[in-house]
Amino acid sequence: MARIAFIGLGNMGRPMCDNLTKAGHDVVGFDVVAAARDAYAAAGGRVAATLAEALADADTIISMIPTGKHVRAAYEDEGGVLTHARPGTMLIDCSTIDVESARAVSKAAAEAGFIMVDAPVSGAVPAAQAGTLTFMVGGTAEGFERARPVLAAMGPKIFHVGASGNGVALKICNNMMAGMSMVAISEVLALAEKLGLDHQTVYDVMTVSSGNCWALQNYCPVPGPVPASPANRDYQPGFAAAMMLKDMRLSQAAAATSGAATPLAGSAAALYQMLVEHGHGNKDFSAVFALITGRLTSA
Repeated sequence: MARIAFIGLGNMGRPMCDNLTKAGHDVVGFDVVAAARDAYAAAGGRVAATLAEALADADTIISMIPTGKHVRAAYEDEGGVLTHARPGTMLIDCSTIDVESARAVSKAAAEAGFIMVDAPVSGAVPAAQAGTLTFMVGGTAEGFERARPVLAAMGPKIFHVGASGNGVALKICNNMMAGMSMVAISEVLALAEKLGLDHQTVYDVMTVSSGNCWALQNYCPVPGPVPASPANRDYQPGFAAAMMLKDMRLSQAAAATSGAATPLAGSAAALYQMLVEHGHGNKDFSAVFALITGRLTSA
């Protein structure tokens, strides 16, 4: 059993904490937002009022927080993790952030004497709730082996993908693919409608043909073919469009830094930006279908 301090009690962090607790780990949660702490406490979780309090007895620290800026502050600022964590504590950051920040925090952790891995996840809120997340882990082999038993409580698919920063690099590539796929599926379904094809027929044929993909099978952006998809509940997420825009922007920043050409991803990012600017950032990213077809008005 690990004594875990979990930083970040949002839509992903809370169910991850729940599954760690179910697996027998001793979990205390912390969030800079008081309402998030209160909600977790009201659901039966144990919370700390301060970061230092959360870290006091922990042998493992897991973070799931929004951006590279937030991660660097949580770990590197005076009074942060690297100040208050006990020697030998294992550090695991599950946030989806930019590669540069992930590598900078890992370097600072190593210089302070800690082992740290970046371990972003795939699967969104439903997988976090079900304990079926996929983890992409960047760091040393020793760090991976230490992190794996804890990560296993939150998901069965755990991949060591290389050195520090490689976890977030692969996560950015994965979500770039998901974002582009949803735009492509939406355009195909929009064209199919114009050609007189119904959604169910398109779905039935394409899911057993060369056009099949994860986004179509699991997040089909039209009501009907996939009962559990957000399209059947007015695009309630799921994975919010604002979060997809964040990840698409991360992909474009990484492409610019590395000199990679990503014109399709750039176009997809522009569509998600339009979706957010129309006031629908809290809807599922599959709502891009409604944008493409002109069925979505400004909120």
